[in-house]
Amino acid sequence: MSTNATIFAIIFAAVILLFCWSCFNRFRLLTLGKPDDLFSHAGRRLLNMFLFAFGQKRVISRPFGVNHFFLFWAFIILLIANAEFCLHGLFPDAVSLSLLPGSLYCTLAFIFDIASLVALVCVCISYVRRIVCPPDYIDARSRDAFIILGLVAALMICFFGLHGSEIARGIEGASKYMPISSLAAFAFFSGMPEDSLIMSADIFWWAHALILLGFLNYLPYSKHMHILTAIPNCFFRSLEKVTTQPREEFKKGNTFGVRQVDQFRWKDLFDSYSCTECGRCQDVCPADSTGKPLNPRLLIHDLKVNLLANGPLMIKGKKPVLPLISGDQEGSVSEDAIWSCTTCGACMEVCPVFIEHVPKIIGMRRHLVEMEAKFPEELLNLFENIEQRSNPWGIAPSERVKWCAEIDARPFEAGKTEYLYFVGCSGAFDSRGRLVSLSVARILDAAGISWGILGKDEKCCGDSVRRLGNEFIFDRIARENVRMFQERGVKKIIVNCPHGYSTLKNDYAQYGAEIEVIYYAELINGLIKEGRLKLNGTDGLGNMVYHDPCYLGRYNGIYEAPREVIASVTGKRPAEMEHHHENSFCCGAGGGRMWMEENIGERINIARVREAMEKTPNIIGVCCPYCMTMFEDGLKDEKADNKVRVMDLAEIVAGALKKE
Repeated sequence: MSTNATIFAIIFAAVILLFCWSCFNRFRLLTLGKPDDLFSHAGRRLLNMFLFAFGQKRVISRPFGVNHFFLFWAFIILLIANAEFCLHGLFPDAVSLSLLPGSLYCTLAFIFDIASLVALVCVCISYVRRIVCPPDYIDARSRDAFIILGLVAALMICFFGLHGSEIARGIEGASKYMPISSLAAFAFFSGMPEDSLIMSADIFWWAHALILLGFLNYLPYSKHMHILTAIPNCFFRSLEKVTTQPREEFKKGNTFGVRQVDQFRWKDLFDSYSCTECGRCQDVCPADSTGKPLNPRLLIHDLKVNLLANGPLMIKGKKPVLPLISGDQEGSVSEDAIWSCTTCGACMEVCPVFIEHVPKIIGMRRHLVEMEAKFPEELLNLFENIEQRSNPWGIAPSERVKWCAEIDARPFEAGKTEYLYFVGCSGAFDSRGRLVSLSVARILDAAGISWGILGKDEKCCGDSVRRLGNEFIFDRIARENVRMFQERGVKKIIVNCPHGYSTLKNDYAQYGAEIEVIYYAELINGLIKEGRLKLNGTDGLGNMVYHDPCYLGRYNGIYEAPREVIASVTGKRPAEMEHHHENSFCCGAGGGRMWMEENIGERINIARVREAMEKTPNIIGVCCPYCMTMFEDGLKDEKADNKVRVMDLAEIVAGALKKE
């Protein structure tokens, strides 16, 4: 073995041991998290991994993601080249690509040369973007980012320097297939004496070796640790939409929610390692964009900092030194940030590596509510009202049937009634919501649908209390509702509130509910297509824009049915706001925020109303009682309520029904 090979072998062995030790120290902290079975359905998981990690499906959904796509694949290709580089350094006579058949060697040499150029160009583009026109949703000029980009650029320069000097010496057999390295040979090494070329090759070789090994050991300590974890995190992603939260077991001595990092699942901790800090979650977060203290990117960063600070101590059985919920320092999350979340799910929708932000926030809410009784003051009445009278306003249950006093709304009867119309709290108690309920009833009757109601026996679905972290009240409500559905033989439920729809469909499945939950927009759309609803064509509504409710769209994938219904009534699809479909902007009422004051920053509903007003609408179409309230309040604040009306989908359809 040559002297150079011996020296490199010693350095290589030391660096690899150090890298393994660093990874061990990082990844053993994951054992602090609660167990979670994420290894089942390996075939589907592998498909997801190839589609989203290697295919970069979510990354390229934005224009600059294309740059990352090319950098990623250049990096993957050059892994082969760098593996050969290290093995050749260890065994110079036994391992070399030049020992391959000539055509294969030349092909690989060409691929590596072009991949190195692509990587260098992508790095330069990233530098320019971060320096000249950085997005406001990333920490564009962070030292960490520039170090990583600099190391990658240096590796590419060393590659061209090494092969350029070898081509100039005439010892590179694939020189004709390495256009960039050949250009470097001509530009920088042409005419140099043999000794200088040998020295240049040695310098570039060792520079490449030391930078490569240094880069490897820097990864576990930088934000670019995602290079090691992002691909497996796509494998471990939830196979279904994250539409619900885990149940709690209410037994004496149990603790609830998340107070410190070891109360998260191990996947939650792995998420913190996988964050690329691309800032896409921050860019779409309604709380952050309106000046609230919640920043989804920093939330995950704080989780990682907290794990790295407390994890080694907790592994040894010691107490954590950095509080998870505090917000006074890096590594802690403020209570204001926790309560600012609308649980709209926009952050999870755009995350390239499928980090689950919302469940982490709700876990911390559960701790604050159930273990410390620390929550915004206005929620006390909400919790008491729902617990005592099963509705947010604390109105007597007997009032639930007043909305239908003037129509023939029959009680649901098992075996006789096909559908239960679950009216919901807003539809029964809110004056504006009652008009929507009446419209739904008119539509069902016009189509000849067999439907009934529970009347005063109907209870709140529990959506708000669950998202606010009061799992104890939700657990009781869910049990009672599921038991009532089972006792009364309910098999099909019609719902006109996205929050009720998502809760009955997704959350109640955890309690053994075997019911078909139907959203009224999809039902109405089907009835129109089947010809069971006769409509008068109308253009009297003027210009209409439609708002996608978060719990209907992102949580349950229903986007087209409401638009198709509007098109059936008006003859044209509604106009689209800047943020629509899966990129829709929250109205501000989700996650229990409907019942809370908004004292920090700009009100979210105002921001959304202003976006709608850019389309100069006559009508803002909604299909959610929360959205209805938020838009109407926003229009009043903007002094536009005399120009623009907010109409529910049911009102639009009911107004177009043909008179018999």
